[in-house]
Amino acid sequence: MLYLDNSATTKPYEDVLATFIKVTEEYFANPSSIHKLGSEAEGLLNQSRKQVANLLGVLPNEIIFTSGGTEGNNLAIKGAAFANQHKGKHLITSVIEHPSVLESFKQLEKIHGFEVTYLAVDESGTVSCNDLKKNLRNDTILVSIMHVNNEVGTIQPIAEMGQLIKQFKNTLFHVDHVQGVTKVPLNINDAHIDLCTISGHKFHGLNGTGALFIKTGVQLLPLFTGGSQELEMRSGTESLAGNVALAKALRLTTEKAEKQLKIVKETQDKLRSELMDISGVVINTPVFAAPHILNFSVPNLKAEVLIHYFGEHGIYLSTTSACSSRRKTISHTLLEMKKKEEVAKSAIRVSLSLDHNEEIVGPFITTLKNGISKLTKVMR
Repeated sequence: MLYLDNSATTKPYEDVLATFIKVTEEYFANPSSIHKLGSEAEGLLNQSRKQVANLLGVLPNEIIFTSGGTEGNNLAIKGAAFANQHKGKHLITSVIEHPSVLESFKQLEKIHGFEVTYLAVDESGTVSCNDLKKNLRNDTILVSIMHVNNEVGTIQPIAEMGQLIKQFKNTLFHVDHVQGVTKVPLNINDAHIDLCTISGHKFHGLNGTGALFIKTGVQLLPLFTGGSQELEMRSGTESLAGNVALAKALRLTTEKAEKQLKIVKETQDKLRSELMDISGVVINTPVFAAPHILNFSVPNLKAEVLIHYFGEHGIYLSTTSACSSRRKTISHTLLEMKKKEEVAKSAIRVSLSLDHNEEIVGPFITTLKNGISKLTKVMR
C-alpha cells in the first residue's frame, strides 16, 4: 500500500495512540472537578497546553484546544467579527481559502451584514501584498489568509502581509496554518498574527483535535456558551486524552521534520521531474510551494477514474480537498489560478508524509503511465 493522501489526514503515530489510551484509562476525571483526580487531569491539560504553546512559540494562555481546523477557523473568523463589529464591518479573505473559511465569510456577508472583500490570486495561487494593501481600510476588522493552500501547496507571503496589517490598529490577522504546521516554518509573533488555526490529524494526531492561537488582548465572541472551559472561549468538557495526544503528535512531528523535510522536498522535486516527462501531464503546483504537496492534471482523463485506477493498484490519492472531493466539484482553486476547466476537472493531489522518500516515485510513475495508457484506450 502507498498512501499519498496525507493532506486529507495522516495516520496517527503508535506513540500517540498509546498516549491517548493511557490518558483515557488513568486520567478519566473531569479537569473541572475539584477533587484530586480532577486536579490531576487539569494539571495534565495545562501541561499539554504549555507544550503546544512552546512548540508554536507563543504563551500557554494564548492556546485553546478545539475539535480541529473547521471549528478553529469558524471561531476565529466569526468570533472576531462579532466581537469587533463596533469598530467596523469590513472583512478581507482570498478566493482560494478552505471551505471552512469561505463559508464562514459568506455567512457573515449574507446573513449578518458584513462587507467582504475576496482577494484574487495570480497563476501560482499567490495573493498579492499590493492587492491586500489597496483593500485595507480603517473599518477593516479582520483579514484571514491561509499559510499553505491545501490543494496546490502555494505558500502565501504571511510575514509581509502581517507587516501591512499591523499598521491598521483595528484589523486582526487570522492565518489558517492547518496545512503548513510542521511542514513550512511560520513565526507567529514575527508575522504579527493575532489568530492561528492548527488541526491534529494533519500531523499524525487524532481526528477531532486541534488548537487555536489567540493573541493576548484579542477579543472573540465564543461560539459555544456554557461553562468557563478553554479560557472561557470554548465551553464544554475538554477532550483531555485527545489534547494530550495532540501535543505529543505536534512534538514528535516537529522533531521529525528537522531531519526529514529535506528528503520530502527532494522526493517532490523528483516526482515533479518525472511528471514533466509524461506527455499531456500538466503540473499545477508552483515551483515555490510546500514540500509535501504536488498537484497535477491529465486533462483528457477524469480525475475520479484515475484515482480509482490508482486505488486498484494500492496507491491512494485525492482530487480536491477531502472536504469537497465527494461532491465531485471542479477545483475552484485551479479555476481562480486561471487554469482551463479541463485541467481543473482532472486535478489530482499527491500529498506526502515525512516518512516518504524517492523510493515512492518509481511505483507511482509506473502506475500513472500504465493508467493513462489503459484508460485512454478504453475511452477511445
